[in-house]
Amino acid sequence: MSIFNPTRRGLIQAGAAAGAGLALPTYLRADGHSGFTNAPTGDTVTLGFNVPQSGPYADEGADELRAFELAVEHLNGEGDGGMLQTFSSKALDGTGILGKKVNFVTGDTQTKSDAARASAKSMIEKDGAVMISGGSSSGVAVAVQALCQEAGVIFMAGLTHSNDTTGKDKKANGFRHFFNSYMSGAALAPILANEYGKDRKAYHLTADYNWGYTTEEAVRSSTEALGWETVNAVKTPLTSTDFSSYIAPVIQSGADVLVLNHYGGNMINSLTNAVQFGLRDQSVNGKQFEIVVPLYSELMARGAGANIKGIIGSQNWDWSLEDKLGSRYAGTNAFVKSFGTKYGFPPSQAAHTCYVQTLLYADAVTRGKSFNPCSVGEAMEGFEFDGLGNGPTLYRAEDHQCFKDVLVVKGKENPENQYDLVEIVEVTPAEQVMYAVDHPQMAGGSLGTCNPGA
Repeated sequence: MSIFNPTRRGLIQAGAAAGAGLALPTYLRADGHSGFTNAPTGDTVTLGFNVPQSGPYADEGADELRAFELAVEHLNGEGDGGMLQTFSSKALDGTGILGKKVNFVTGDTQTKSDAARASAKSMIEKDGAVMISGGSSSGVAVAVQALCQEAGVIFMAGLTHSNDTTGKDKKANGFRHFFNSYMSGAALAPILANEYGKDRKAYHLTADYNWGYTTEEAVRSSTEALGWETVNAVKTPLTSTDFSSYIAPVIQSGADVLVLNHYGGNMINSLTNAVQFGLRDQSVNGKQFEIVVPLYSELMARGAGANIKGIIGSQNWDWSLEDKLGSRYAGTNAFVKSFGTKYGFPPSQAAHTCYVQTLLYADAVTRGKSFNPCSVGEAMEGFEFDGLGNGPTLYRAEDHQCFKDVLVVKGKENPENQYDLVEIVEVTPAEQVMYAVDHPQMAGGSLGTCNPGA
């Protein structure tokens, strides 16, 4: 029986139907191929984990690696099993993947597309990786996804939020569990209008790459539809560490909201500069000046310290979700317990999505009884699941994007400890952030067909 209620299921089908003019890909069954790239021949299988171990997103990368290591332990029957016990699919039994022990290799994306491609290429060609996962940059995700499509291996995207990953740059060999820019805009706009009013003037500072562009577009579109005016939008280099020269013009712009389309260390630094300039203490246009961070993370909140208090944004997941909102988000506590026992602190959303992607890949291989990427794709497309911390979730076949509830959050005013920094303002149901496959923000590109490689 479907884990989605009839209303939600109808919306999912309607969303797909809205893009019915598109040519849908035809997938070949695994038994239609005599071989595929890096087909495991021994008693082990190798996965490649490609994360930012340096650069502005290195904190996320470190947490992703922790989660990948934990997922491998659980797949191999070590530890307490984590979310293998709560996952609605019962295909995984802790004996590896199809009876093969899981090994892994790692690489450093450096938060640079060229470095990420080179690292992934090495893991595929030299280490025999049959799947690549990881990353905390959409520029990296798009580049590595394209490489995996060419090489004939599966790409299970890590933390990538740009619409492009499953929009204009989607690939048949690529799959994304993390939410996207459109979903953030759709979830945030009603809350921002309710909290700050509909007569607002916004100034955007935007990271100068594909994630920044689509996040700015999504937030602008959704807030302007409710009455906000965008007075300026300025791109900032990903390599920036001091945003003072970008903050100063905001004061004279007439804006009463600053939207920071920044992530990781960039957001920590730009928010810190904005607070140092006294923006949060100002009154503009007869209103209290506000700052919005569309894409939030617990790691960013920790880095920003007291500056994050009261700042509204969106998240894919939070480690306190099941405790705060109940069994709908089962799996959260199991993962937090496993991660906390191993590392001594709760996991971030980056860690969560990478752990989940690893399990979803292993499950698809197991259900399809093959490591062939075409078999994996068939098993993943249209897959409905639960028990992995986000509630009922769908991997949509037409674009390989997961649909699930989205969290609107803000920085806690009185945190109880260094990890209790985020307050959940509202959970936006999946049906409210769904869109047609051919939505204008996702326009262009084609999923194509799976490539098994050899």
